[in-house]
Amino acid sequence: MDTISLLALLLTLSAGFSILNHHTFRLPVTIGVLVFSLLASLLVMVLNPLIPAYDLQALPRSVLGAINLPTALLNGALSLLLFAGATQVDVGHLRAKLATVTALSVLGTVLAVAFLAIVAWYVFPLLGHAIPFTWCIVLGAILAPTDPVSVVGMLKRLGLPAPLQAVFAGESLFNDGVGVVIFGVTIGLATGDSQGVTASEIALSFCREAIGGGLLGALTGCIALRVLKGQRDPHIDLLTSLALATGTFSIANQLGMSGAIAVVVAGLCFGTSYSHSVFDEASRKELDGAWKLIDEVLNVLLFMLIGFEILEVTPHLFTVLATLAVIPLSVVVRALSVLFSTLPVHLRQRERGRVLGILTWGGLRGGISVSLALGLPPGDLRDLLLPVCYGVVVFTIIVQGLTMERVARKLYPSSTHGPQ
Repeated sequence: MDTISLLALLLTLSAGFSILNHHTFRLPVTIGVLVFSLLASLLVMVLNPLIPAYDLQALPRSVLGAINLPTALLNGALSLLLFAGATQVDVGHLRAKLATVTALSVLGTVLAVAFLAIVAWYVFPLLGHAIPFTWCIVLGAILAPTDPVSVVGMLKRLGLPAPLQAVFAGESLFNDGVGVVIFGVTIGLATGDSQGVTASEIALSFCREAIGGGLLGALTGCIALRVLKGQRDPHIDLLTSLALATGTFSIANQLGMSGAIAVVVAGLCFGTSYSHSVFDEASRKELDGAWKLIDEVLNVLLFMLIGFEILEVTPHLFTVLATLAVIPLSVVVRALSVLFSTLPVHLRQRERGRVLGILTWGGLRGGISVSLALGLPPGDLRDLLLPVCYGVVVFTIIVQGLTMERVARKLYPSSTHGPQ
């Protein structure tokens, strides 16, 4: 199947699922598309053994193989998705909550990896299958990155405090980059590729990727704004921003830095006070509209592919039991990582409980976790861990995503002040 045919098929399916969702479930578009792609995949899996003359899974699996979600997301669409999310963040509120966002995205991610690894190492043998501790760390690294960006739009519609929105968005954006860096280190340890590497070397590598990526993103973002200053063509604005997102991501990866963190910082540059002197109101509105459209289309395609990836999962009794065990544990681990990572940060006691509740339940896992899980090296451990990761991702997107509005309204019924 050539590229244009593949793109046509994906867009047709996503449009069809969106229309079906609109006329039936009326769920948020991304979640509705995920549900319908899951239902379609399950239908294929059920019908396939009933029609032995035809392999119904051959076509969808060939499509998934052609797309290669880990490569397509981690080395492609991620740059656009993160840049689009970063441009929607209020940099002023983010700067005011920088300590909280840093604590959540760095310390919180590390704690989430450690907590889930320890719990999984003790729980898995009770279910009948011991997993090496290094692979439990890999599991923690896969499920640590959260994806609350998908609910930020809903949080804005609910009128939740702007500082809280900035914490949500900021954590999710930097969290993805930190999570990918941690996964790269842990998978090397688990597979033996990083044998002989000392803790100090790992720490230096992490700092190079994270800090180096941030500095690179700030540099390229500032250069792009200087280039755009003085011209009033919205098409040039969009083309330059696209070049900035993809170029920054590629350069960072070539230099051994975190492309995710670099592109987030570059996107945040477009929300600074200096950027307001670069774009007039009409240009800014047109640019924001274009990036929101890019973000929505890519998210719909991504969620549809997540639904189809169930065809790659081979369930066993252990994986079913492990998934049922890890789902509640992942919520508890998320709560503990948020609690302990924000203890050093000044939060008024009255606000701490509400912030903990909404950040815990809003800690959705998404495409990053699925892509990392699919990128595990082939083998028995991949076959055991992939269904667990997939189950947690689908649960958080559907169950937590659909109940997030109720939780938000309960915790912030009429508040106009964010976490302090």
